[in-house]
Amino acid sequence: MPTTLPAFADATASDSALRRFLHGLPGVDPVGLEARAAALGTRSIKTTAKAYAIDLAISMIDLTTLEGADTPGKVRALAAKAVNPDPTDRTTPRTAAVCVYPDMAATAAAALAGSGVKVASVATAFPAGRAALDVKLADVRDAVAAGADEIDMVIDRGAFLAGRYLKVYEEIRAVKAECGSARLKVIFETGELSTYDNIRRASWLGMLAGADFIKTSTGKVATNATPANTLLMLEAVRDFRAQTGVQIGVKPAGGIRTSKDAIKFLVLVNETAGEDWLDNHWFRFGASSLLNDLLMQRQKLSTGRYSGPDYVTVD
Repeated sequence: MPTTLPAFADATASDSALRRFLHGLPGVDPVGLEARAAALGTRSIKTTAKAYAIDLAISMIDLTTLEGADTPGKVRALAAKAVNPDPTDRTTPRTAAVCVYPDMAATAAAALAGSGVKVASVATAFPAGRAALDVKLADVRDAVAAGADEIDMVIDRGAFLAGRYLKVYEEIRAVKAECGSARLKVIFETGELSTYDNIRRASWLGMLAGADFIKTSTGKVATNATPANTLLMLEAVRDFRAQTGVQIGVKPAGGIRTSKDAIKFLVLVNETAGEDWLDNHWFRFGASSLLNDLLMQRQKLSTGRYSGPDYVTVD
């Protein structure tokens, strides 16, 4: 099992202790949070900074396909795009990872071998997480054995919303133990947590349990990543590092489709957590269509004109 942080050993000793800790976190001011997120989203980005931000955003994408109709051919095509997003411009950065279901992890691993692009696999009965723990752990073991470098797990939202925090904590720790050297991203499905206070509690719960990343959403519900919920999670990782010295990554996922959106999120990162998080080891975008828009905007900056949607491959 992962080691419990000494500073929080008492907080995680029992269900009641964990509940006291999580409910003792400062309450979130929804109006203030949303106003700050909106204000940061109005920051003007100049041309040179925009070019840097676009390349940085490309390098932070977990290029994702999580559909029932996924095929090995589709995964191999996505892997090729991740390694070489713009065949006409070899200076284009590679994406951070390709994210697939566990049964496609081996295909992705073979296609990405030697490229430096990671294989991320969702697991733990994604997206609902409605399965017994032994089934979830088997899901993780299969993905890691197939070559996954990163595991994206979903928490048991039913248990969390019922106040069974220790159950959620212990499941995350058990999954982390099965990951071995693979990094663990813990998905909260913020659209189902109802309140910002719950998102803050889930963030701390995930970090205490050993998450390497905390992630907003599966992309499978109506409300996914927003500037406000991502800002709240960035505040959590910032404060967690200040107290423990341990840095945790953040991954907003779902609904981020344009370069303008991505740059707004990068401003949030810089202004909230700081420059240390402006790296794909600590910040990711879970996306499929975002890369296409980033490539078109990148082409516009270099040539002065748009090439149109036919310039990029359709995922």
